[in-house]
Amino acid sequence: QVQLAESGGGLVQPGGSLRLSCAASGFTLDYYAIGWFRQAPGKEREGVSCLSTIDGSTYYADSVKGRFTISRDNANRNTVYLQMNSQKREDTAVYYCAAGATGWATWDPTEYEYWGRGTQVTVSS
Repeated sequence: QVQLAESGGGLVQPGGSLRLSCAASGFTLDYYAIGWFRQAPGKEREGVSCLSTIDGSTYYADSVKGRFTISRDNANRNTVYLQMNSQKREDTAVYYCAAGATGWATWDPTEYEYWGRGTQVTVSS
C-alpha cells in the first residue's frame, strides 16, 4: 500500500524547534520530489519547502527562509525531514508532506501524487 506518514508535530514555545518526519511505504521516496505544505485554520494551504530529487535543489517560502531546513535521511532514503527552528506563532498549522513523480520541486500542489494525512504543529507559550 502506497502511503506517506508525517510525524513529529506537537506543541512548542515560540523560539523553539521541532523536526517533522515524513516516511514513505509502498514506493521509493528517493525518486520523488518532496514538498512540505501547511494549512492554518481559516487559511489556504501554502507551500513551506520543497526539494528536487533531480539535482538536490531546495526551496523555501520567504516566511520560513533561514529557519526551516528540508532534508533526506541519508541512511534511510524513504524518509525526509523538515527541521523547524526559531518557531513563531504564525507557524501554527497542520503540516503535510507530499511526493511528486516528476522529481522536480514545485510549489504547485497538483504536481504531487502522494500526500500524508498531516501533523499538527502548535506554537504557543
